[in-house]
Order: sequence, then C-alpha cells, then structure tokens
Amino acid sequence: LSGQFIDEYCRDIRRLGVDDADISPKVSDNIGEIITAVSKLLEKGAAYELDGSVYYRVGSFSSYGRLSGRNTGDLKPGARVEVDKEKENPLDFAVWKKSSDGEPGWDSPWGNGRPGWHIECSVMSAKYLGETLDIHGGGQDLVFPHHENEIAQSEAITGRPFSRFWLHNGFVTINKEKMSKSLNNFFTLRDIYRRFSPQAVRFFLLSQHYRSPIDFSEDALADAERTLERVNRSLKEKASAGENNKARKDAEKIYENFMAALSDDFNTSAAFAAFFALIKLFNQTKSAAVLKKIDEMDRVLGFLKLEKKQKTALISESEIQAMIEKRTEAKKAKDYASADGIRQELLEKGVVIEDSPAGAKWRLK
Repeated sequence: LSGQFIDEYCRDIRRLGVDDADISPKVSDNIGEIITAVSKLLEKGAAYELDGSVYYRVGSFSSYGRLSGRNTGDLKPGARVEVDKEKENPLDFAVWKKSSDGEPGWDSPWGNGRPGWHIECSVMSAKYLGETLDIHGGGQDLVFPHHENEIAQSEAITGRPFSRFWLHNGFVTINKEKMSKSLNNFFTLRDIYRRFSPQAVRFFLLSQHYRSPIDFSEDALADAERTLERVNRSLKEKASAGENNKARKDAEKIYENFMAALSDDFNTSAAFAAFFALIKLFNQTKSAAVLKKIDEMDRVLGFLKLEKKQKTALISESEIQAMIEKRTEAKKAKDYASADGIRQELLEKGVVIEDSPAGAKWRLK
C-alpha cells in the first residue's frame, strides 16, 4: 500500500517538473542502523532506557534550542512533547518506543519496539548524505521540536555539525488558514490539474518567496495561466537574425540581477522581476541574444518548457485502471493473448504497464 501512494505522489510532482530523488529510503529498511544509533546514544550517556523505551536526555546537549531560539527553561511540558512522569525531564523525547500489543514493532536490545519520530531522519540522512548536510529543508512547523531534536541526537552521535544551512518554507494557505487534511480545506494536485496546467501551478508556487505563506486561490492560478499565455505568445515571435550589442549587454545585466536574487536566500520575487524585464526586452528588440538568456533563466525556473515535456495519456485514469483489472483477470484465466493485447492497447494510448510482485503498475510513456 505504501508503495502505491509513493508512486502516486511521484507521478503527480513529476508533472510539475520535479525530478525523482536519487534515493528514497524507507524506515523499515533501516531498522538495524537505527538500533545501532540508539545504542551509541546510550553508550555516550545521551539517552536512557525506561520500561522498554529509550529517551534522549535533552539536558546532555547544551546547545538544545539554538535553531528555534528557545530556552529549555521556558518550554512547557506537553506542548508538542510527550509527557511521561517517569522521564528524567519532561522534554526528553523517545528515540525508541516500546510497541504495545498489535502495534508494528521490531526486536531490539530493549524489547519489541519501533523508532521514535526524529531518529529515523538522522540515521537515514547520515547513511546516504553524510554526517554533515549542506542544506536541510522543511516546513516552518518542523523547526521545533523535530529539527531541534534531529540536531541534538545527530551531533551527540557524530560530534559534528548536523547541517550547515536550514531552509524552512511557509505554508500554502486557503483564506489565510494553513491547508491541512484535518481542516478539510485542501486540494490535491490532481484536483488542480483538472482545471490548470502544471506550468501555471509551478509558476504560482515559485512566484512567492519560499519562507512566505502563499495563499491558494483559483483566481491566483487563473492569473498565472493568463500571464504564461502572454509570455508564450511573445516567445513564439521569431528572433531577428542581426546582432544587437546593446540588447545583448542589457540582457547580460538583467541575468546577473536574476542570479543575484537567487543567491540572496532564493529571492524568487526579485528573480521574477528580472525574468519579466527580460521578456519586455525581447518584445522590444526581438534579439536572439535576449532569447538565449530567457532560455538560461528557464533552466532554473523550469516552467516555460514544462508543457512541452508533459507526458499525456489518451485515456482517463479510471479507464486505465479498468483495463488493468481486465488484464489481471485475463492472466488469471491464462488468456495471455488477451492480456498482451490489453498491454499493447494501453501502450498505444501512451501508458506503460509494469508487472511486479505487488501487482501491475502503470506510468506514462
């Protein structure tokens, strides 16, 4: 089931021009490494066992709170931190949690249990990216306690800085409220794709600074769609063959401003201003040199050519699923000719079927 949702998620964000991650580790595949990390914390005195669970000893880490700017003396027990009267300190957090009957669990030196919320991230990032990360990102709501706890446990284990830079993004909001499943005020990407192009969605998301909240509305996406239509119409005009040195120099200066904006904490608002200045310059000059710089900008922004790269199927997802089920039944009946025929029919409609032990999966050709 988890594999199915991972596939669905990747399929949706690919349409935004987001490449697949090189590695997508699963906690369940790294339990041994997590147990080793918890054991190291115990050896160093940074953690203690309590009734089958293991807790990180917050008092052992003098820098606790530096990322969020919080003083441990000011923190209130129970505010996003589990309270257990038996713990040494109410702020101590679980790195290994005892499993109750019927809950998922793995054998460990402390009994059957499962990893705490924070330790899994520290262990897998160290395994695949090294003990010190260049950049760690996440939502602003993860600064405390999650990222604070990652720092504490990681640096206790390695003795090295956990991350050089932190990037915390603002929320997508609706009517100034955080979009969330609990409030039932959310839209899925597939909902949005039914009305707006992935190109417009990417444009909309990049138009605001990553640390700022971005208020979702259909009007905002419609504005993005119209803006991109105007840009695309402009860029369809043929560039002049002659050399325009002034236009080339102006384009180079605008491009420098564009890169300076991105180097300033990914200031996409300023970068967009440079982008539209370059579009205006092309409209005025039709210079091939300006068009080249626009292309270089889009290698970073990635929305102008996104539509050209979109993979589409000549069939709806419900029809695809129905044909896959029909093919599965044919295979069960050993009617392999029909099963192969369905596979070929889907292929002709732009859909590739991939068989796996968990069942047939599909992707766009």
